[in-house]
Amino acid sequence: MAPRSLASLAHALGATSDLDGALVALNESLLELDRSAAIALLHYDGRREMLRERLTPVGGRVERSAVETTFDHLPAPVRMKVAAGGQFVDLSDRSADYVRLFGFTQTLDGGVLALRGLRVEGYLAAVLALYEPRKIFGARTAERITPALALFDLAYSRLSEREAREEAVRTLEDVTQRVHGEYVRKLRALESELREVRNTTPSGVPALSPAEVVALQAETARAEESVRRAERKADLAEQQIMSAVGQLEQAHLELHRRNEALRQRTRTLYLLDRVLTLDATTSEASVLVDGLLALVGDDMQAQRCSLMLIAPEPDHMYLAAGRGLSPDVPIGMRIRIGEGVSGRVAAAREPLLVQDVAQADRHPLLRDQYFTTGSFISFPLVYHGALVGVLNLTNRARLGVYTEEDVERVRLLALVISLVASNGRLPERLITTLDVS
Repeated sequence: MAPRSLASLAHALGATSDLDGALVALNESLLELDRSAAIALLHYDGRREMLRERLTPVGGRVERSAVETTFDHLPAPVRMKVAAGGQFVDLSDRSADYVRLFGFTQTLDGGVLALRGLRVEGYLAAVLALYEPRKIFGARTAERITPALALFDLAYSRLSEREAREEAVRTLEDVTQRVHGEYVRKLRALESELREVRNTTPSGVPALSPAEVVALQAETARAEESVRRAERKADLAEQQIMSAVGQLEQAHLELHRRNEALRQRTRTLYLLDRVLTLDATTSEASVLVDGLLALVGDDMQAQRCSLMLIAPEPDHMYLAAGRGLSPDVPIGMRIRIGEGVSGRVAAAREPLLVQDVAQADRHPLLRDQYFTTGSFISFPLVYHGALVGVLNLTNRARLGVYTEEDVERVRLLALVISLVASNGRLPERLITTLDVS
């Protein structure tokens, strides 16, 4: 798949609000790879262990049909791998036996059926089926569409959580209305009975006997007690509803947090795609290092950042690219490994995170007019055990503070930059250009 198609798929999956839109976007990406291939999504009911509904993208829409078939129709080894999720499971020579079960009406001569489980909260939620013609040469479509499926997995989890949240809200509203309606109905009936007992004074009827008066008073007391019980039940129901609303709010916050995490993962995949595209389309070393630093700096909102690469001199690094640095810090400047923040990070080959302003102010190497936030990340670039350089990110926009989650995100980006720099011999190529200039 071309990088442009992967980026557009990520945008389409992030913008869609329902599963139909996500499935149509995935099908468009599949057709760009293989016009003969087809996909279908089958919802899985874990309580009944049945495939209950089939979703088949056709053009720009999705056709739905009932399935109602047990999951144990598939061979036991296939079921276990599909339930684990994360990869396609080929049915190989038995593909023809299960093609119609998964909704593929067109039979391909020698076609291969592959299944992939989609898990939500650790449980199997759906099965994605891919039917493609058998190829003698070249990579399988199931292998080529793997990056797109990784994005679809994230979108499916986000949409499933959103659907569960909406269903919980609808259920809570139905219960609340039902309890309130029952309470109001019983209260009105009791009040009506009480008024009827108290206000009934038939004319021309002899006075009630003492025993009848006592019985009437007892009936009135029972009616009043019934009213009090109904009120207590209503109060208890209201407390339970308030507790459920609080739990629902907490669940909403947790879903929002997970949605943000999924959005960050999608952004990281897009950023990796941009880095690899830049490496594939840029041949000039200085343009490549500036582009790599700009991508990471913009993504981490760093107003001041720099990229150090290993120098030809023993135990030295040089400044390969920078942004927001002091005017008297030239590109190509050398530092010794083991000295200064970047030098110590290079020597230890362990990332350094500073969050506290007081901690940063006490550091003698950080007392200058350009350091304003008291938070920075210095990360070593290491590839196959060899030091490639150091990446520095400082002064997060809007006085933000870098966290451990940001360090883990930089870790993945640093690994890709190390790979690009090592395979493209960036330290050697760039230093030659700087020495000549």
